[in-house]
Amino acid sequence: MRNYKISIDLADLYIQIKELDLKDYNQPFMLKFIEAENPDDACYVVLHRIIQEILETETSIKSRILCRKIRMFMRVERIEAL
Repeated sequence: MRNYKISIDLADLYIQIKELDLKDYNQPFMLKFIEAENPDDACYVVLHRIIQEILETETSIKSRILCRKIRMFMRVERIEAL
């Protein structure tokens, strides 16, 4: 497995994410280091981790709708293999 540095843009949903007070995903633009087999898998892992953290924090309908929005509006700006 390789390590990837992923640049994520969550600026479109930042106000809604900020209300949940998440530990790791509390900035509109951030870098994450992921271990995965390929770049597509690394993007999936980041998306899955964000959704997992939201659903662990709150399981309301509002948070589930936010998870759907994250799937549509999250942008991966850059992926670098390390």
